[in-house]
Amino acid sequence: MGPLAAEPNFKTRIYATLKEAIANMDIYGTTEDTWLDERQLAERLGVSRTPIREAIAMLEQQGFVKSIPRRGIVVLRKTKREVIEMIQVWAALEGMAARLISLNASRKEIEQLRKIFEKFHDGHKPADYLSEYSEANIQFHQTLIKMTGSKILQEMTEDILLHVRGIRKITIGRNDRASQSIKDHLAIIDALEKRDTELAERLCRDHTLGLAAYVEKHSEGIWTESSSDRVIPTRR
Repeated sequence: MGPLAAEPNFKTRIYATLKEAIANMDIYGTTEDTWLDERQLAERLGVSRTPIREAIAMLEQQGFVKSIPRRGIVVLRKTKREVIEMIQVWAALEGMAARLISLNASRKEIEQLRKIFEKFHDGHKPADYLSEYSEANIQFHQTLIKMTGSKILQEMTEDILLHVRGIRKITIGRNDRASQSIKDHLAIIDALEKRDTELAERLCRDHTLGLAAYVEKHSEGIWTESSSDRVIPTRR
């Protein structure tokens, strides 16, 4: 083991760790608030509280958390309208990702997308294994962006995905959406394999816009508007 990296890189590593932890929370799944405790975070990560404070300041600047005097640091959520707009932006970017993949990706690379869903079939239906399928669903959308090889596209979608994937997780089990979801994904993969650029782009865009439309129409139980703080309802 070598020495730790210089302080700026060390702070960035802690920031990335905390951001990933927030991304993995059940962000929109409960009605309880999530509070971050500097002391506990420092103990769990084995660092002093100074880099924790610096990382939290970065997260607050980006709108992921908020420091509330005499209460602590709460993880923030987006409003319904903001999430819908984020999904719409994601749809546009993902449509472009599909276009780039159809034009530039190898057959072998595209086959990796199909492998994500190979475990699901009539005897192992997505609707019967929602948690497992939810992870595969998110992996599919993350992989699409990565396959473009575009660092700019990945950077633009990173923060959007943090909220979009939370919404995907809790809506995938409603109204048999999982069954339709895998059909959409396989149709997108078919279009990519056939190098049908226009179809792949349209299917990818429309699939994600379908999530925006669903959130617009069926968001009961997802949002609890309480205050301008827009607290994410998650576990302590």
